[in-house]
Amino acid sequence: MRIPPGLPGLALIASTLCAGAAPPTYVLPGLQPDGFSRLHNQWLIRPAGVQVPLGDFPVALALDPRGRHAAVLHAGYGPHEVRIIDLRSQRTIAIQPLPETFYGIAFSPDGRALVCSGGGDGVLHVFGFRDGRLEARPDVRVIPADSRGVVAGVGLSPDGRVAAVSVLLDSKVVCVDLATGKLRWTTPLGAPAAAMAAPLDRDPRASPNEDPEWRRLDEEDDPLAVIWDGRRGRIFASLWGQSAVVVLDANDGRILARWAAGLHPNELLLSSDGGRLFVANGGHNTITVLETRTGRTIETLSSSLAPDDLPGSTPDSLAMSPDRRTLFVANAYNNNIAVFDVSTPAASRPLGFIPTGWFPSAVRQTPKGDRLVVINARGLEAKPSAAGGATQRSPIVTLYRGSLGIIDLPRPPGFARALAGWTQTAQHCRPPPAMEPVVSGDPIPGQAGSVSPIRHVIYIIKENRTYDQVLGDLPAGNGDPALCLFPEEITPNIHALARDFVLLDNFYANAEVSAGGHEWSLGAYASEFVEKTWPVNYGHKDSKFKYPSEGHFAAAVPALGYLWDRAAAAGVSYRSYAEFCENGRTPADPVTTALPALRGHIDPRYRAWDLTYHDTDRAARFIAELGRFEAEGDMPRLQVMHLPQDHTEGAKAGAWSPRAMVADNDLALGRIVEAVSRSKFWSDTAIFVVEDDAQDGPDHVDAHRTEALVVSPYCRRGVVDSTPYTTCSMLRTIELILGLEPMSQFDATATPMRAAFQGKPDLAPWTARLARVDLEERNPGGTPAAALSARFDFSREDAVDDQAFNRVIWAAVRGEGSPMPAPVHAAFVRALPRTPDGDED
Repeated sequence: MRIPPGLPGLALIASTLCAGAAPPTYVLPGLQPDGFSRLHNQWLIRPAGVQVPLGDFPVALALDPRGRHAAVLHAGYGPHEVRIIDLRSQRTIAIQPLPETFYGIAFSPDGRALVCSGGGDGVLHVFGFRDGRLEARPDVRVIPADSRGVVAGVGLSPDGRVAAVSVLLDSKVVCVDLATGKLRWTTPLGAPAAAMAAPLDRDPRASPNEDPEWRRLDEEDDPLAVIWDGRRGRIFASLWGQSAVVVLDANDGRILARWAAGLHPNELLLSSDGGRLFVANGGHNTITVLETRTGRTIETLSSSLAPDDLPGSTPDSLAMSPDRRTLFVANAYNNNIAVFDVSTPAASRPLGFIPTGWFPSAVRQTPKGDRLVVINARGLEAKPSAAGGATQRSPIVTLYRGSLGIIDLPRPPGFARALAGWTQTAQHCRPPPAMEPVVSGDPIPGQAGSVSPIRHVIYIIKENRTYDQVLGDLPAGNGDPALCLFPEEITPNIHALARDFVLLDNFYANAEVSAGGHEWSLGAYASEFVEKTWPVNYGHKDSKFKYPSEGHFAAAVPALGYLWDRAAAAGVSYRSYAEFCENGRTPADPVTTALPALRGHIDPRYRAWDLTYHDTDRAARFIAELGRFEAEGDMPRLQVMHLPQDHTEGAKAGAWSPRAMVADNDLALGRIVEAVSRSKFWSDTAIFVVEDDAQDGPDHVDAHRTEALVVSPYCRRGVVDSTPYTTCSMLRTIELILGLEPMSQFDATATPMRAAFQGKPDLAPWTARLARVDLEERNPGGTPAAALSARFDFSREDAVDDQAFNRVIWAAVRGEGSPMPAPVHAAFVRALPRTPDGDED
């Protein structure tokens, strides 16, 4: 059965289809009959309050001192801007485009000026403000134009005349006079970070491998939020790359102290009496409360939905009621606001939760305390079906159309009653933990530490394809053949594996792009640093933000590390083939890694990202190592492998064609499976295959739905498993097999892929299918697609504008004149019906 392309949002019940059994029904993303909206990761959304549409990926929020207007900073993939929203009329009244910005925004204490970050341009943008109107004033330069840093957080002096500014990627805090533009002082934090950034005169199209510093792990302080303590003449800055807050003298910038906080601290909040500093720890589920006289930790608050939750909630913004009694904490990944009674220092207590839209990135309370204002960075809007008449393309990287939630807060005791209802909704939005029973003989244990007959796991990560692009032509699954770019003629091995073992037609990548995809694929989480910097890196090609993930920044490393860290902790042997690795300067030089946990655990001869290198050659290298392991008697129990060629180089003249590259990737996978199935390890091995993300290819269900495979003697044969799985489901299955503890709250609660396995093994070896297309087929020159592809940067994943790139791939495969349908992005929230008083039904 194929769900009609025009009905992607229906909520149906998941089941597993055995050959010859009744057709499956599906749990799909989108608007549900009860008014909630289901995300691709099975979280539900039903935000409190009235929602005002915003632009692309809003990240920061400031309220004017009178509480009449909200200034929202947008720093996403698309154009950057400030929007002014009138909170009374609940509409946008001004939009100010910006060349580039990032995170920092503040009103002057008198409300007559608005200051915001200039990002990589190294300036502060300054505006006069009156009755919701912005009047541009001259920019104030913070760092030299050729500096490697990025202007981020902004803290204003009590009189509003001076700004303290954090500089990311160059780890410093700068103090500047806004009236004269004169720098008062500059304070470097830790060792200079200049060596960690690519030289500005370096060819931006050159491979990162040509920069020796790219192969190092940047462990700089990377200050983010800045607060000016006028009472004591100090400045506080959170150190996003560390676990601390730095305290500076406001007069001369001297470092007075470093106060311990949780991992990756982001936003700071100073109580109105100056006595307590609240620190949101994005890497943990906590808020550190510091006594400002001594820096002593008074208490630590947990903002997660349950006290024993693993990291993942990602608190990233703070607000406090005017009476200093109530603290509001935005949990980005839990899609809610945690509420605390903080009226008694060191004796705070949780009160409940307020549901928000997707990825709340900022929360503020109006001066009267009657309203809460929340930014939902990933918004409330769904996209149309690819086959439902849509004529304009909506790439996934442009879907971060946010919303501003305006929530009326009743006075006590009404607030307690309202909060009780909101809390119930917020708790309902969380997917329940997997509760399916473990039957006797099930090869997937019920908990880590139980014995599985599967001893070895091979985990293969590929690049950027949707389900419909590759498997949409399989009649047994929920595919759309019209969207299939790489059918069985091009991918005979993937098709045969899906047909011979298990077809997974309801599997979703957790991430939108590769920067998050490799983090989610190996850490069950992408840090706030990754999520908030990749849109600028991807969409603003001249930005100083570098590719943020895969082992290059300490600020990106999750609290519990990656899959190999959990393997090391469990005493499970492991090895990486190219994941989180960099090639040497020449093909003859060994592959290296910046992560300490991987040193000594990589294959230095397995080539990392390089689209001029065949995946079949990578497969040959792995198969040679497999032979060595057989001779030695054992192989690492966990092996992680990157097969990137299905990314393709588009229609670049002279490069391998997309057909050839995807076919090469397909043949490499087939040969690896065949070699393992004919080895001594086959009887106790499981192979898991996933795309790191689905990027932006067409798919009639959702842009996150992707190709995934499981192959093992213990896999069921010839079935369709339509259980709604995610990347975290695959990780949870691997963890249970190998006895590893989960890495975040998302893999801890993900549904294991139990329905894809059986207790009785089938040890028959598998035979790879021959390629049906020319693996050396080259793209012709002189076409419009070739001209466009010549401008693309293929030095790393996703360095190309994905809208243009996928159009080029479509043209290269289907022909220049073939129109490309728009994809569906049903995982994004639809606007909800509202009652006359503004609340949802």
